[in-house]
Amino acid sequence: MDIDPATIDPAARYRLLIGGIVPRPIAFVSTISPTGRTNLAPFSFFCGVGSNPMMLAFCPANRPDGGDKDTLRNCLPAAEGGTGVFVVNVASVPYERAVAMAAEPLPYGESEFTLVGLTEAPARAVAAPRVRESPLAFECRTRQVIRTNPGAPGGGNLVLGEVVCVHAGDGVLNDRLHVDADRLAAIGRMGGLSYCRTGDRFEMPMGIRR
Repeated sequence: MDIDPATIDPAARYRLLIGGIVPRPIAFVSTISPTGRTNLAPFSFFCGVGSNPMMLAFCPANRPDGGDKDTLRNCLPAAEGGTGVFVVNVASVPYERAVAMAAEPLPYGESEFTLVGLTEAPARAVAAPRVRESPLAFECRTRQVIRTNPGAPGGGNLVLGEVVCVHAGDGVLNDRLHVDADRLAAIGRMGGLSYCRTGDRFEMPMGIRR
């Protein structure tokens, strides 16, 4: 079967993306509005970008009415009406249900921290809070936002952030800054409403080494 994306509707394209690009790590993004209201939401279109400088990206899609989601409104550069900062918290097994709950749409300015019962903790380098319960958090300054279809329902927005501080819980990193995967206990997204846990792992040499 060969599919031309131009011949199917955006909902079907979305199903192909989330069903075929798996497992996807979850950026549990905390932000703050220019008036000081906090926000927390999960995004599974998320990846690292580079280590020099240390960069990551996540992609909040436009709302069904074509408007910006609260997270995007908050983390836009100051010149575009936002605060220009955000924190990516790792989504972890101990609060996995709270990650899904935080996707509940709330009026702008109402905090998902309160809704899902997670704790705001002050970040070190940015104004947005981190999730205290998260074992690993990346504090970021927004470098650029690339809009693929401004104002259109489901249009994509690529948020590039430079990591300016990394917060790790006790025992999560060793002295060489290797992450303990068991302590991280990350979860990921599959297609539909399916998630996965990262407890089933194996090692395999890269290239032709045996």
